[in-house]
Amino acid sequence: MKHVPFFRWVLTVGLILIGCSAGIYMATPDYPELETVELTVVREEPDGACTVRWTDPYERAEHTGPYQCDPYRPATLKAPDYEPGTGLGWDTGYVLAEGPHKGELYSLDADEDIEASIGVSDDLVTVGLLVTIVGLIGGNIRSVSRMYGVSPGVVRRARRLREAAARVAEDHERAEAAVLSAWAPLHEELVSERLARVPVTRLRTARRRLPTRRLAESGIRSVRDVLDAGAWGVVDASGAGLRQGEKTWAAARRTADAVGRNAVVRLDGDGTDPRTAVLLGALRVLVEAGPEARSAAEAGDRLAAALDRELADAAPAAGWKHMLAAGREERARVPAAVAELRTLLARAGREGLAEHFAQASVDLLRGGDHDPAGLSARVDFDSRPAAYYAALANVVDTARRAKTGPEGHSAH
Repeated sequence: MKHVPFFRWVLTVGLILIGCSAGIYMATPDYPELETVELTVVREEPDGACTVRWTDPYERAEHTGPYQCDPYRPATLKAPDYEPGTGLGWDTGYVLAEGPHKGELYSLDADEDIEASIGVSDDLVTVGLLVTIVGLIGGNIRSVSRMYGVSPGVVRRARRLREAAARVAEDHERAEAAVLSAWAPLHEELVSERLARVPVTRLRTARRRLPTRRLAESGIRSVRDVLDAGAWGVVDASGAGLRQGEKTWAAARRTADAVGRNAVVRLDGDGTDPRTAVLLGALRVLVEAGPEARSAAEAGDRLAAALDRELADAAPAAGWKHMLAAGREERARVPAAVAELRTLLARAGREGLAEHFAQASVDLLRGGDHDPAGLSARVDFDSRPAAYYAALANVVDTARRAKTGPEGHSAH
């Protein structure tokens, strides 16, 4: 019996440590909701101390204030290399998305304080639980086991990297979508003109002849006329059955697909067509960004997908409350997921992927809004037309591959 008080004191110490941990955790503020903003760096010291200008995304007001810039970001984002002659640099930051200080700059150093406080809390609760185990010998073993694998810092860094990776992929997709939007009407017009010159008598099927002569006599003289008329129009004009009308229309569709694949939109830098100017302006974004932007977007897409998978399994590791609320199967997946997140973060750090993604996003966001007439794009096209045609071919080929469905129908 003389050992009973000893173990009671051990249990009391363990509970006190756990209570202190809970008090520290409850006093620790939650991570605030943040919104990413672009920062114009007005002045910058070598240690990263900056004076920046930003636009409040909520009040749409411009502010200037001190900020701790990333001193290790690429030199191309710093003055004077970012915008020669202006003395300005570029960085990204975060503003508060809620509360009385909504729209004000938020320093990520505060995150480190929060993580440090959470770390102290985690250490205390770990020690407290270990001491409690000595006192209880088994009653709390299951609760202690739930604490293993809590890694809020790893989860948070992985989420930030995932956001940067997904952002560059979205920026590149947006730039390609602008090219496709400008190219599509020019391509459709070109295909339509060519189909209008293809006589309907050239339509063939492998086994049966089509009523092309009767169609020509009825005024449907070109492949474009067949497509415009549709299967029922072919039936009405030729007097053939519905099946033969559908075969005729399908043959015209196949011809149109072939013409569409071979039709190349010509870029005329000296022309006056405003649609061509829009296309050249959209292409210039990709040409200026170069193949590095495409490789960054592809790498970002792959990395974001990999991080999404692991973050789903590592979600309980975001904090001990999440771990305690997780089920046994969810906790069992946490160690492997956190280990894989550490591996992905380490590889991204070695390869400088975060900086690569940031630079590619900057390049892809430099549009031609300042040149609505497309004059600079026309001049640039005249100096390197092959680069513009190569960029257009890449975008169109990518779109056609993405649009190829299980039935084998491709974009045209």
